Amino acid sequence: MLWIILTVSAYLFGALANILDKFLLGSKRFSSAPVYAFYVGVFSLWALFFAPFGLRVPSLSGLTICFGSGIIFLLGILLLYFAIGKAQASRVVPVVGAVLPLATFLISLPLQAEKLSTVQFLGILLLIFGGLLISFDLPLQLGKKKFFSGFSFAIGAGILLAISYVAFKNLSASENFVTWYVWTRVGGFLGALSLLMVPIWRRDILKSFHVHKKNKKQALSTGVIFVGNKVVGGLSALLLNYAITLGSVTLINALVSIQYVFVLILVWLVSQKYHQIFEEKLYFWDWAQKIVAIGVIAVGIFFIK
Repeated sequence: MLWIILTVSAYLFGALANILDKFLLGSKRFSSAPVYAFYVGVFSLWALFFAPFGLRVPSLSGLTICFGSGIIFLLGILLLYFAIGKAQASRVVPVVGAVLPLATFLISLPLQAEKLSTVQFLGILLLIFGGLLISFDLPLQLGKKKFFSGFSFAIGAGILLAISYVAFKNLSASENFVTWYVWTRVGGFLGALSLLMVPIWRRDILKSFHVHKKNKKQALSTGVIFVGNKVVGGLSALLLNYAITLGSVTLINALVSIQYVFVLILVWLVSQKYHQIFEEKLYFWDWAQKIVAIGVIAVGIFFIK
């Protein structure tokens, strides 16, 4: 199935983007999550390069949905960055990945947009369980904090992203790919501008425009990493959005579990050099727990095929 190949490729690029997000936020290359989200929203306008390949102006209601879903997507990304800035990437991404398919299924159910078999639904539950198993420290102890810092942000990110993905799927039924993709990215840009409405965020964003001479070299390297990251992330989003037009949005979101398997592997590689930024535990039982979780995820993926 082409949509499966596209989805897995999208999540591989997405995992790399997650690692670079954590590096940029954890190393304080960007002062805060809102500043980072602002630049991501502005960079969304790169989608305008697709305009010559079929872009048209939809109806007023269609344009409103495009803008609205793009704004919601940007806000979901903002919450994701808040979470990544506070916790380990290999914990945040699984929680978001666990919330996505469940929220998507619940949102789509009243619309009767998705019909899943019992086996597929069991597969989704296994993916959710596997994602949570990766996220928590075992054994759970009485009186010990059960959820990592930023957990609520990760939950919120998953819900908002699910809403935006369902909207993207519905748009794909009435608009060609280029039209809904470009206009939802313009919505992401509008979402970035909306961040300026919060005074403390506006101050940080405007401050980021000014670079001291002594920091120009670091600013240049940060810019290169950011652009490279957004190209990778943009490719991930492009492949994922195209896959959504071909397959079930619930199953595609369920396959996001593959992304945090990729994240786990990549984090292990980069934490060897940047341990202070990624702060990943590399003890035997931590790996055993995560390997079991990956096994659960693999079974879940098998069930949803």
